[in-house]
Amino acid sequence: MLTVDRSRPTGPAGRISGVETLSLGTAWRDFSFVRLHTDAGLVGIGEITHPYRGRETCLLAEAMGARHLLGADPFDVTEIWQRMFQGDYFRGGDIGGIVASGVDQAVHDLMGRALGLPVYRLIGGAVRDRVPVYANGWYTGDRTPESFAGKAREAVARGFRALKFDPFGAGHGQLLPEELEQAVSLVAAVREAIGPGTELFVEAHARFSFPTAAAIVDALAPYGIGWLEEPLPWTHIERYHELRARAAFPIAGGEHFHHRYEYQRLFDTRAVDIVQPDLSMAGGFTEIRHVAGTADLHGMLVAPHNSNSPVCTTATIHLALGLPNLKIVETFDAMLEDFVTEAISGTLPIVDGHVGIPTAPGLGITLHDEVFAEHPPRRGFWNLFAPGWEDRDQSRPDR
Repeated sequence: MLTVDRSRPTGPAGRISGVETLSLGTAWRDFSFVRLHTDAGLVGIGEITHPYRGRETCLLAEAMGARHLLGADPFDVTEIWQRMFQGDYFRGGDIGGIVASGVDQAVHDLMGRALGLPVYRLIGGAVRDRVPVYANGWYTGDRTPESFAGKAREAVARGFRALKFDPFGAGHGQLLPEELEQAVSLVAAVREAIGPGTELFVEAHARFSFPTAAAIVDALAPYGIGWLEEPLPWTHIERYHELRARAAFPIAGGEHFHHRYEYQRLFDTRAVDIVQPDLSMAGGFTEIRHVAGTADLHGMLVAPHNSNSPVCTTATIHLALGLPNLKIVETFDAMLEDFVTEAISGTLPIVDGHVGIPTAPGLGITLHDEVFAEHPPRRGFWNLFAPGWEDRDQSRPDR
């Protein structure tokens, strides 16, 4: 493990003097954050949202803070990352990966605030003037072609030029012929509703056997989709290349990995065409830049996964501005309640399916504690294998 003398003079951010966590309850999921304070009076924010283990990520962030962050100079970002990775022995896993990712975002935020620069200026600058984003979460409601087509038209009317959805319902392992036919009918209806000029991505949530995944690949060929996402469980990573050879469209995946070392098998097996690291899962800015560079060496595009809050969306835009092999960024922001923007100010707006270049120092985000207090965590859980999960009604007992 790397170490530095923490008694030496510090940079303009001062030393980390406090670590706290906050969680906000929404209908989608509980959003959790780590907030770092320095003795120079600065505050840095990072997202540590877990789909259903928010208490655990908050507890670990506070414990890691006491072990590794207090007294650290935020500009020693690599040393801080190594302390968490090596010193805490998390070496992977969703809770440790999420916490390390959020802390990495927060120290970059502190550096930017100390220097008066947006984070993207600290990680290579920009290679584009705006970042394309696609909408997810737009297809709540009845699982029928008519319902999904109507919801898709509404999303396009809001300015999105690309959409993603999971048409497979509660399917897992295998699909009966009639189940596959229904899923394909949803894709066909959405494609017809949005026309050929809007990109359409299909999500499979890493849950099918190879024969079923192969049948899905064949059945979706006529619909011009931009990618099929995670058709196989990652326990079968060696078979991904067989689907790539078979498919008339790209195969995407990788959101479940937590650092560059876990991504190694994905690259070694050439499993995907499009890599999908999550800034709040895969090690923050520090690690994803390694992952994106390796993807570039393999001729792969990068489409960052982001099923979290507008904080993660904003941070991901800073990252995406400087990725030469960027495809597009995911966002759920348009489906969130109005109070989310009251609780989290300074996030970047989506205009015409894109997000522009940020100008505020750091990530430019402020968390408003009083709004958090009004919307405490709900401790919900989405069961993707329960019929009707698309309606996202947490009041139902099978959710």
